[in-house]
Amino acid sequence: MSTPVKKPKIIVILGPTASGKSELAVKIAKYLSTPSQIKSNKSLIFEKNSNSSDENSRNFSAEIISADSRQVYKGLDIGSGKVPRDKPKIKNQKSKLQLKNQSYFYKGIKHHLLDVVSPKKTFTVAQYQKLAKKTLQKIFKKKGIPIICGGAGFYIDTLIYDYQLPAVPPQPKLRKQLEKKSTEELFKKLQKLDPRRAKNIDKYNRRRLIRALEIILITNKPVPSLNNISVNQNKNQNKPTTTFAVLKIGVKKSTEELKKLINKRLLKRLRQGMISEVKKLHQSGVSWQKLDDLGLEYRYVARYLQKLITKKEMIELLCEEIYRYAKRQMTWFKKDKKIIWINPLVKEDLKRTMLLCEKFIKNKC
Repeated sequence: MSTPVKKPKIIVILGPTASGKSELAVKIAKYLSTPSQIKSNKSLIFEKNSNSSDENSRNFSAEIISADSRQVYKGLDIGSGKVPRDKPKIKNQKSKLQLKNQSYFYKGIKHHLLDVVSPKKTFTVAQYQKLAKKTLQKIFKKKGIPIICGGAGFYIDTLIYDYQLPAVPPQPKLRKQLEKKSTEELFKKLQKLDPRRAKNIDKYNRRRLIRALEIILITNKPVPSLNNISVNQNKNQNKPTTTFAVLKIGVKKSTEELKKLINKRLLKRLRQGMISEVKKLHQSGVSWQKLDDLGLEYRYVARYLQKLITKKEMIELLCEEIYRYAKRQMTWFKKDKKIIWINPLVKEDLKRTMLLCEKFIKNKC
């Protein structure tokens, strides 16, 4: 009788924007990376200032892979909610040069798929999938524990279920033709060619509208839905299957709590210099249109900087649009009945989550 093959294990931390996913992922990574004999000392596991940047002293057993469509871009830091890189001690000029190629650590935990491409370039979900798959294999090879963290449900599912995405490279000539059209014209064209995709797309996002039309016009087919792009399907249940053992933890917040968190975070980002960040991106050569395409914070701050809206209007629009985005995220996640929803601010929930993750890694659940 053959021994069943053990599936590689992945932990996924997901939830709506502003819910606290990033910090929870770091806490879990620290817990799983801590030797059993000292786990009873909570201060060692959840040390707020544990930001050592000496790579030789790190434990790499748990690493985080970001699943965010904007955090892949360099320079999109405050507006995208990217965790700040740990600051190593720089002794000399040579150390400064080495820092450019250094891995991305936050609170001592290695992070992947952050700062991988210039915001002037196009970065597709297919490119994300390819890079993330390579990263997974590297972590598995050294017997590490990958923790996927993010709110982009499609990015997460693309990686876990290995969706076969349309192999349509960017078409410069076609793009030039499409770019001559207004955003409204692009959306109307998409409505005509693929009504299903038009219902689910951000109709103000030129980048995504052009990409969708590009796929349709090159393949002569609608943009594939999740029902027909999965590689692995359970024939009996018509559900996607995975070659991984996956534990999904969702961060839940009430409607009122989420609204407060979104508003509070927005004001904090403005204090941190989000407007200056967008101004700097534009000065470095990122067009107003590209900033608009990047959505939410970058869209409305760019419009404010162009004097298309007032600062008050910018803040009001952002609060509304970010909450709408959070609702769309939850609509996606609610379809997945395997997600275990927790509130990490409740001590018992957090404790149970840590133990659940540990049992999962040790094949006890």
